[in-house]
Amino acid sequence: MKKKQKKVLIRIIIAAVLMIALRIAYVFLGENPLDENGLPIRSFVIKEPFWFIVYMVPYGIIGYDILKKAFKGIIKGQVFDENFLMAVATIGAIVVALIQKNGDYTEAIAVMLFYQIGELFQSIAVGKSRKNISNLMDIRPDYANIEENGELTQVDPSEVTVGTVIVVQPGEKIPIDGIVTEGISSLNTVALTGESLPRDVQAGDEVISGSINLSSVIKIRTTKDFGESTVSKILELVENASSRKSKSEEFISKFARIYTPAVCYSALALAILPALVQILVFRQPLSVWPTWIYRALTFLVISCPCALVISIPLSFFAGIGGAGKEGILIKGSNYLETLSKVKTVVFDKTGTLTKGVFEVTGVHHNRIENEKLLEYAAFAECASSHPISKSLKNAYGKPVNRDRVSDIEEISGEGILATVDGVKVAIGNHKLMHRLNVPHIDCHCVGTILHMALDGEYAGHIVISDVEKESSKEAILKLKSAGVRKTVMLTGDAAKVAEGVAASLGVDEVISDLLPAGKVGEVERIINDKTYDGKLAFVGDGINDAPVLTRADIGIAMGAMGSDAAIEAADVVLMDDDPLKISKAIRISRKCLRIVYENIAFALVVKFACLILGALGIANMWLAIFADVGVMIIAVLNAIRALKVNKL
Repeated sequence: MKKKQKKVLIRIIIAAVLMIALRIAYVFLGENPLDENGLPIRSFVIKEPFWFIVYMVPYGIIGYDILKKAFKGIIKGQVFDENFLMAVATIGAIVVALIQKNGDYTEAIAVMLFYQIGELFQSIAVGKSRKNISNLMDIRPDYANIEENGELTQVDPSEVTVGTVIVVQPGEKIPIDGIVTEGISSLNTVALTGESLPRDVQAGDEVISGSINLSSVIKIRTTKDFGESTVSKILELVENASSRKSKSEEFISKFARIYTPAVCYSALALAILPALVQILVFRQPLSVWPTWIYRALTFLVISCPCALVISIPLSFFAGIGGAGKEGILIKGSNYLETLSKVKTVVFDKTGTLTKGVFEVTGVHHNRIENEKLLEYAAFAECASSHPISKSLKNAYGKPVNRDRVSDIEEISGEGILATVDGVKVAIGNHKLMHRLNVPHIDCHCVGTILHMALDGEYAGHIVISDVEKESSKEAILKLKSAGVRKTVMLTGDAAKVAEGVAASLGVDEVISDLLPAGKVGEVERIINDKTYDGKLAFVGDGINDAPVLTRADIGIAMGAMGSDAAIEAADVVLMDDDPLKISKAIRISRKCLRIVYENIAFALVVKFACLILGALGIANMWLAIFADVGVMIIAVLNAIRALKVNKL
């Protein structure tokens, strides 16, 4: 509990003790019941103004800050807020007690007391949800280590240029994105991705800023400026998240601006008009006026819109905080609200549903062993930097001595000819085999097929595929169980490859052979389809996905290895690139919106019911306290349920 909250709690306890003590004292010393003969029982009775003076002590202790805020609001012309309502209601209750000369000011103190309890409760709840957000803020690095003349020098991360080698010791945060050049270690990425298991890294691995180095010293060559690093992007997203309001929040703000003045004027009318009618028309005595003033004050306390004004933004704030804890960054409550209505999810394939890393998934030989076929392929491709060439070298797994290779010739769009250890090697697609008049065997596997001929004779083929992410299939199933009606995959791959991946994962529809501009057109087509229902989310990671992410109702980017442009254009960022998090994000948003609607319905029903009872004189100030503070506490309790998202 913070220092300010502790002070409020102490004030509440002191005021409550004094109020109870004074109430007991008033029963024994301020009231003088009559005996059976109509005579006072006690000879000693304390009368006004003593009770007024002593009751104002707990009232001042618990309410001085509310009165101060109300006064400042009146001076600034910002009259109609909860502070004004509390001030008018409690001061009015004191005036009524003075008029009636009953010496009991308990109700005025109780209204302030319970209001402060509600405010304290709300402050603690906001602090709890804010803590999830502030935990993310702890990823900000304070310095970067640069080695100079064998010694480490700490510099500001913003001063480190791209390409600089920095040193990260155990227990330190990685300050800037980069590639490990030396060392083996484990990284704690829980603040970024929500993943509790450490991630092992070694030379050649890409690492992101904000991760904590756990076990040993590593050296990293920076690939971005500090301002463009992952940690800076995350902090920027978090800091701006609360500025983007949802439609529900905007509605409540507009509602409060109209509702609060309306109930104030209604309370004024309730205090004056019925009493005037009774006095002028029905010739009732002036003593009827305090009754209607009391009803008007009760009406004011009941009408305070705290439950709505506090709990609705708190619900969204808690939802965003809970999602952030799971490695899902949602840029604003408006996007959280839109996400809850998603019925169609469109995926980019490479890097989203697949790893975006080409691997050898099959070697089908004709007359030599698999390993020998891979060796010839790796050596023939040794001069190429194409991802396919890299995958062949990785599959071979041994050093490639280029001295063993000669006469390398690349035939654009077909393949490569080379001589390896005196053997003429041809590796490429079916067009190359046709060019060389080498009969080949078609492969029915999904992926890129590299046919090989050795000294003019067909030797077999190698299958290279973009490997599916382990969680992609489950992610599609989870989306269906979360209420998503349709899943679509867009890709620039050939139809055979695309259809194979879609069938393996269970995607409803696949559209292949697309250029980047074609993806935008397909998203437009789906949105404009008359059978289209709900909102559309697009999930991508590449720089060419940015236009589609912007066009979709909700754009979701892969944040760990996704491009800066995609992260910038997206509304939701998945920090661990796990497609399983998409269904979780939708479930979080729907839980949050469900809580919002529950609070709106509950608060309005109770408020309007109690307002009617208060106007009719059935509800007293104690019921008014429940209608205000009680409803607010219940709504806030309900709102903080949005923080609990780990089991969704």
